[in-house]
Amino acid sequence: MGIKVGIIGSGSITKFRHAPEYMANPHVDEIIFFDHNLERAQALAQEFGGRAVKNVEELYNDPSIVAISDCSSNEAHHINSTNALLHGKHVLCEKPLAINVKFAEEILEAQAKSGMKLMVGHNQRFTKAHQKAKELIDKKELGEVLTFQTSFGHQGPESWGINKSNSTWFFKKERSHSGVAGDLGIHKIDLINYLLDDEITDVHAFTGALDKVDENGVPIEVCDNVVCALKTKKGRIGTASFSWTYYGSEDNSTTIYCQKGIIKIYHHPKYQLIIEKNDGEITNYQLEPIQTNDNQTNSGVIDAFISSIMNDEEPIVTGYEAIKTLRVIEKILNGS
Repeated sequence: MGIKVGIIGSGSITKFRHAPEYMANPHVDEIIFFDHNLERAQALAQEFGGRAVKNVEELYNDPSIVAISDCSSNEAHHINSTNALLHGKHVLCEKPLAINVKFAEEILEAQAKSGMKLMVGHNQRFTKAHQKAKELIDKKELGEVLTFQTSFGHQGPESWGINKSNSTWFFKKERSHSGVAGDLGIHKIDLINYLLDDEITDVHAFTGALDKVDENGVPIEVCDNVVCALKTKKGRIGTASFSWTYYGSEDNSTTIYCQKGIIKIYHHPKYQLIIEKNDGEITNYQLEPIQTNDNQTNSGVIDAFISSIMNDEEPIVTGYEAIKTLRVIEKILNGS
C-alpha cells in the first residue's frame, strides 16, 4: 500500500520537480496540493491526478498524509515546516532551510520534538558526476584535496518562476532574503561540504545587485552576484562565484585540486567528469547531463526522501547538515 503526500506551494519547483517525481515514485499513491492561489493548486492537482485543498491546515490535520514537501517561498519555510513536523508529518523542505539560522534552529527543534524525518532538497549531491567525484576523493585516488573552485550561474530566476517576469518573489527582500546566495550559492556550499567531508568555516565575500531590476525597473534589494573566498575546518581553501547574470549558457562547474591531479566536474558538454593526473594521464567520464532549468530530469531527491520513510533511515541531507550550509550563507551576506 502506497502513501499520500502533501505539497505546500504550487510554483515551478513543485510543477517541475516535486510533483512529477512523487508521481513517478511507486510508493506514492496520491499528492494533495495547497497554495494560497487555489486555482494554481487545482491546476497541478488536475495535471498530476491529485487533489487540492483550500487551506494548509487540511494538510496538517489529515491523518492519511504521511509526508509534506515544503515548496513555499523562503520566508515561510520555518512556519510551514515547523507546523508540518509538529503535526506528525515527515518533511522535505526546499533549500534554503530558512531565511536565517535562528529560524532554521526552530525547524530543527520541531524535528527533534516530533521525532519525524526532516530532509532538505540539496539536489547536487545526487548527480552521478558528484557521486563519482566523492568516491574518488574518499578513496584519496589523487591524494589529499588542497584547493577548490566552484561556480553556479545562469540568466536569472525570472524565466524559471511561475509568473515568468521580474515580479518574481526571488527578487523580493522580504521573501527571498538572500538573493542568488540562497538560490544558487547554497547548492555549491553544501556540495563542497559533502564532497570534501569537511565544513566551510571562514568566508570573505563580495555581494552585489549589479544588473537585475524588479517589475518597476528598480534595482533589486537582494544580491544577483556573489564572489567569495572560503576556508574549511580541515584547512582547505577555495573560491566560489554565484550569479543571476550569466547571460549565456549556464555554468554549474566545480574543480577540485588535489596532490596528484585535478577533478573537473561539469566543465565539458560531453564528459561530465574529467580526471587530469600530474603525470599527464587524462580520464573522461560520460555519466549524465547536469539538471538545469531547461533540462528537467529526475533529481533523486524525492526517491531518497521516500526511501528514508519506507526504510526508517536517516535522510541523506539532514536538517543538521543544511543548517551548517545556511551559516555560511549568512556569513556571505554579512561579508565575512
